[in-house]
Amino acid sequence: MEHLILVLVIGLIAGWLAGLIMKGRGFGVVGDIVVGVVGAVVGSWIFSALGLSAYGFLGVIIMALVGAVVFLGLVSLIKRA
Repeated sequence: MEHLILVLVIGLIAGWLAGLIMKGRGFGVVGDIVVGVVGAVVGSWIFSALGLSAYGFLGVIIMALVGAVVFLGLVSLIKRA
């Protein structure tokens, strides 16, 4: 249960920050959580491919933020096509 809450909190923070960076605003609580959780998965894959690791709460947020920004960038490219 605690792990699920932690994942949701990290997703919310990372999604909100990515929304601010990519569009200048967030996507609402549920949207931010979804973007952040997907971003955490993408960020984990990117970090693994580069041989990097994220440690601690701040490190995981940064990893999820990087993934969320990449994810939103890909979504933006797909929407334009």
